[in-house]
Amino acid sequence: MPTDIVMPQMGESITEGTITKWLKKPGDSVQRDEPLFEISTDKVDAEIPSPVAGTLKEIKIAEGTTVQINTVVAVIDGADSAAAAPAPAAPAPAASAPAKTEASTAPVVPEKAKPAPAAGPGTDVLMPQMGESITEGTITKWLKKVGDSVQRDEPIFEISTDKVDAEIPSPVAGTLTEIKVPEGATVTINTVVAVIGGGAAKPAAAPAPVVAAPAAAPAPVAAAAPARTEGERLRSSPLVRKIAKENNVDLGAVAGTGASGRITKADILGHLEGGAKPSAAPAVAPAAVAVAPAAKPAAPAQPLPGELVQMSKMRVIIAERMVESKHTSPHVHTVFKVDMTRIVRLREKEKAKYEQRNGVKLTYMPFITRAAIAALRKHPIVNGSIEGTAIRYNKNINVGIAVALDWGLIVPVIKQAEEKNFLGITRAIVDIADRARGKKLAPDEISGGTFTLTNSGIFGEQFGMPIINQPQSAILGIGGLNKEAVVLTDKDGSDSIAIRSIQRFTLGFDHRIIDGADAGKFMSDFKAYLENWSEDIG
Repeated sequence: MPTDIVMPQMGESITEGTITKWLKKPGDSVQRDEPLFEISTDKVDAEIPSPVAGTLKEIKIAEGTTVQINTVVAVIDGADSAAAAPAPAAPAPAASAPAKTEASTAPVVPEKAKPAPAAGPGTDVLMPQMGESITEGTITKWLKKVGDSVQRDEPIFEISTDKVDAEIPSPVAGTLTEIKVPEGATVTINTVVAVIGGGAAKPAAAPAPVVAAPAAAPAPVAAAAPARTEGERLRSSPLVRKIAKENNVDLGAVAGTGASGRITKADILGHLEGGAKPSAAPAVAPAAVAVAPAAKPAAPAQPLPGELVQMSKMRVIIAERMVESKHTSPHVHTVFKVDMTRIVRLREKEKAKYEQRNGVKLTYMPFITRAAIAALRKHPIVNGSIEGTAIRYNKNINVGIAVALDWGLIVPVIKQAEEKNFLGITRAIVDIADRARGKKLAPDEISGGTFTLTNSGIFGEQFGMPIINQPQSAILGIGGLNKEAVVLTDKDGSDSIAIRSIQRFTLGFDHRIIDGADAGKFMSDFKAYLENWSEDIG
């Protein structure tokens, strides 16, 4: 029975995609979940897998054509018994048909391990929901390959959403028997992306069916480049091919660490940073890739002069959210100078003992956070949000702390911050910042914020004009802390000039529900709490 293949929606705001390459031709047999064609959108380059097993009957859309989502691009005829085709992999190294050679080497290596879970039922691994407003996620890297044993809660893949980059842990212990979604693909939440089998005792047997290079399957980084033959298709995204072309790099000399030996952006950048030349021996490429860390998102921050670099998914969504916020809320900003001398002296006096006593460093952020919480308690409208024509006065104070990452910006949230004391806030700030940078945040830790703090003063600025994090109604920008000459008036009315530690704070607020008077009262109480600090720091 014929099955229509449609252009998938690769994100809630994506309406079209461009077919950049067909990986099969009419008449070729295809396996379920085997990559069928490559697409490019404004957010992602991805390989699209076949939803069924059968024979590719017709290609309706040519390479290079841009079509709307849900457009029929091909037809697969009859879900036949080709799903059992992995068996011929053992005798297939000398097969004459190019399609069979391709299917028996790198592209289908992960699926060769599927018979392994016979010892018990498999467990589906789902794309998790990384926040209440998140509907999809992009798999950026597989941390395990088919045949690997995994422990419960051990990270198995990395994802990127509009709010967070995170490592996703395995829900069970067992053997990774199938990878259903390749790196670079964006899928909706609750999509099955992999299968983990119950028996972890036979992972070594899975790589055995691989013919071209049995030793290469468990460790593609060490043998992927030498194992390629002249006719073998190199798996890579358009961006990777663009980088290779601009730098005169032969992709055949680059080891692919992605799913099915796919060459990722990290692979090509690692190859370039390793100093490998197109004419270099294949052994050079694996050495460069082997030392390339997973934290490669920082690499695009150093583009070549004149280079046009596609924004990351996170950057695209950040841009959309900033424009959305400016269009939604009439922003007003008010700037207050705060004399932080009292707190500076307290911190200098206590910081060494505080760290020794509590195991965390004493920074200025918990002082500022506690002052904000105290002011929010007195002025709940600043902690509120608009819902239609009503105002939601939030029950709890959930403080978002903006954390700058090499690959974007994220705002993890301290829930029910009003219930924490000074030490609790200190530990919470350190914890969420560390886990944000390590991609260890849980889904509910990046949603539900009611008020945000953003500290751009660490870069030396006096103050900024931050954009509100929707659907919140206010954001507090933290400026730089500097010594300034200040006129002081004593109780007798006499003036004097003194050197004081001064910091500027900016409240950005939604003028639809927060009036200037409300903002001024909030900031006055915030300022007074800091300048007259009396709270025990623990």
